[in-house]
Amino acid sequence: MSYQTYTTEALVCGTWNKNTSDKSYLLFTKDAGMLYADARSVREEKSKQRYSLQDFSHVKISLVKGKAGWKIGSVESQCNHYAVAYDKAARGSVVNVYRFVRRFYKGEEASPDLFLYLKDTLNTLVGDVKDRDFKELLVQLKVLAVLGYVDTARVATEFLPEDIRMAKRPNDAILKKLEALIKHATDSSQL
Repeated sequence: MSYQTYTTEALVCGTWNKNTSDKSYLLFTKDAGMLYADARSVREEKSKQRYSLQDFSHVKISLVKGKAGWKIGSVESQCNHYAVAYDKAARGSVVNVYRFVRRFYKGEEASPDLFLYLKDTLNTLVGDVKDRDFKELLVQLKVLAVLGYVDTARVATEFLPEDIRMAKRPNDAILKKLEALIKHATDSSQL
């Protein structure tokens, strides 16, 4: 019996050691959503996958759906957002975005638009960014809106831009409303 191989882009959101040399990965994929996949012998020195499959990496990956779950085939590294970050604040932004996605995105439901948005946003946040805290807030708002935790009718379209570089910091009153909206959504989600 042969198994179907899926090739897609993915963000490595987490890793766990298994057995002696195996690892399990939490991947946010473009075509299959959030999933766990196992890689065999990836912790051995001779493994070609060990450097590509690090936390905070953007990879092109081949996955095989087996009886016991997803298995990782080949991996091609695109970039490690944490490693290429401009400074400490940029590394913090990368960690915050990955943690937020990991916390709220559940299940194998594809969301290619959200994946592309996060990929572009992470590529922006690794650089020297003005108003970094506000732009991280917008990323959280966009993720919550796509997942249905925030009613997009309550948010002005300028606060959900497709390109985060176009966002301009609002006055303090609007900023407090956006923070309250995110807090309400995170509290209501119970995640």
